[in-house]
Amino acid sequence: MDKLIITGGGPIHGGVRIAGAKNSALPILAGTLLASSRVTIKNVPHLHDITTTMGLLGRMGVELVLNEGMVIEVDPTTIQTYSAPYELVKTMRASILVLGPLVARYGEAEVSLPGGCAIGQRPVNLHLEGLQAMGAEINVENGYIRAKAKRLKGTRLVLDLVTVTGTENLMMAAALADGETIIENAAREPEVVDLANFINAMGGKISGAGTDTLVIEGVEKLNGCEYSVMPDRIETGTYLVAAAMTGGSIMVKDTDPTILDAVLLKLEEAGATIETGDDWISLDMKGKRPKAVNIHTAPYPAFPTDMQAQFAALNCVADGVSTIKETVFENRFMHIHEMQRLGADIQLEGNTAIIRGVERLTGAPVMATDLRASASLVIAGLVAEGDTTIERIYHIDRGYDCIEEKFSSLGATIVRVPE
Repeated sequence: MDKLIITGGGPIHGGVRIAGAKNSALPILAGTLLASSRVTIKNVPHLHDITTTMGLLGRMGVELVLNEGMVIEVDPTTIQTYSAPYELVKTMRASILVLGPLVARYGEAEVSLPGGCAIGQRPVNLHLEGLQAMGAEINVENGYIRAKAKRLKGTRLVLDLVTVTGTENLMMAAALADGETIIENAAREPEVVDLANFINAMGGKISGAGTDTLVIEGVEKLNGCEYSVMPDRIETGTYLVAAAMTGGSIMVKDTDPTILDAVLLKLEEAGATIETGDDWISLDMKGKRPKAVNIHTAPYPAFPTDMQAQFAALNCVADGVSTIKETVFENRFMHIHEMQRLGADIQLEGNTAIIRGVERLTGAPVMATDLRASASLVIAGLVAEGDTTIERIYHIDRGYDCIEEKFSSLGATIVRVPE
């Protein structure tokens, strides 16, 4: 297992290109199961979770070709089995996203209950209740979800909680259902919109994406298409925060500023000068120490939980006292204890972290506990005096494309070494 060694130093400067969004690419790859012919997906990020998903589809008999530039051709017509086994699903929660497409397209599915980051309860009951309401027979036994349906029926679904994967799974299932499905209290995240756009590119009829009410008119079949994954807003935000907390400057390219409003507002509040174009964002701290900012996470379009850990790192070295309130996942403060090892002054009270900014952190060995926590430890290491060693970095490889190469190109001293 590899680890990262980061030698903290000066500010980072330069330009970086953003990869395709992990949280779009995974449901889109699952969504290729809905198609009745070959699908080509462009701008796919080079990540471990993508490799896992390709392995899962390949295990089912789906034919995949990986072309240069992370362009994936998927031929779902070669599928032989409708089962997603535990050994693949346990490492990645997004594997549950094959459930809806399999039931809708093939009338049956056997999917292991999922794993993934240990950041809190993310129950799949909303997925199952929605499929049952559409006419699927569901049994959960021996750790597997077994679902069957002749053809799903359109219906009205009101989700008890805002759930991104639940919205995506049910939207994909409804795309081939008989009649109209209305999903109320749907997730509004840009990645949900991207999946809806992908389904529509195959001939689907989905409206309302980006609002809390989705209307899906089921169609008889979906055809193959060519589609490009949207940029990763969390990767974008991570590099912007890294530049801000080191007092540096950065030009982030191949991104979309319109899906980062809440993050950009907080960076400006922290003292950054930000300019944007159609597909770029520039940030300049002009050597200044960031100001502390208060954060309250909530579903999109509010401040994203996936950026909470990175702003915690920024607040650790910011001027002032801040509070971070986490309302989405109950176990999402595991990075706090590791940051304390670097000298951060943080007090936890329930789902709120109170952070008193210190002038400097000091390097220490730390352990990554989940994907976004890993990223926060990397950027904390950039401002810590001496060496910071981050272990269990397989979490980082699940969600960040070539993180050490990108930070090295911005002037950071960061190397990957085998343990």
